[in-house]
Amino acid sequence: MECASSWGLSETARRPHPVLAAYQEGVSAICGLADRFSGSMWHARTPCPEWRASDVAAHLRCVADDFHEYLNDAPVSRYARLMGRGVPPQTIARKLARQNAAELAALSDARPDEHIAAFAVAARAYAARLPSVWDLPHHQYRDQVVTVAGMAGAACAEFHLHAWDLSRALGLDHRPAQPEVVLEGWRAGMPHLPVDAEAGWLGFGRRRDPWYMLLLASGRLPSWAGRLPPWADRGQDRRARRMR
Repeated sequence: MECASSWGLSETARRPHPVLAAYQEGVSAICGLADRFSGSMWHARTPCPEWRASDVAAHLRCVADDFHEYLNDAPVSRYARLMGRGVPPQTIARKLARQNAAELAALSDARPDEHIAAFAVAARAYAARLPSVWDLPHHQYRDQVVTVAGMAGAACAEFHLHAWDLSRALGLDHRPAQPEVVLEGWRAGMPHLPVDAEAGWLGFGRRRDPWYMLLLASGRLPSWAGRLPPWADRGQDRRARRMR
């Protein structure tokens, strides 16, 4: 049985792990981007199919609460039970899409900025819980055990991806300060959605870009809204498949 996270508890107990700094950066980026929205701007389209910016805000509030629930009930949470079935990624995606829709429908009416404020409180409280349980099992997918550390990486990646969604809705861009840390977080926490080793090439003969690799792994098109850098290779774009 393989452990999907190699981040050790003792190291994290001594000093913050890079993924926690990247996680907090993602939360702060979402809050900063939310401050740029006002009124009807929240109705702007995003790279998430069928979701407006206001839907992303509401989803972030839900998912931050979900992370607390999953940690409370680990390793037998409803998320762990879903992953423990070892079903194909497409089945997991459909199940989570239904869960997302049900949570949005049940969410109390509030302004998007209120959803973001609630998200920030829950997300930062979640981060504060992690170091003491860092190396404990969170769930398992097939032969890979995902620790709490791995799930922290998945949460980190999700927040940066949704920061990118909101930035695109504003006609801006978002890129984490350490995209390689965020990518490794995805790999540790999302073994059911492996990163394509051939994805993310930027320009002829250039290196693979870890942020573009993650965008593609999550089913996003880096060229959404046509804001690729002029030197980027658009030939690597692919249709959205795995949107979180």
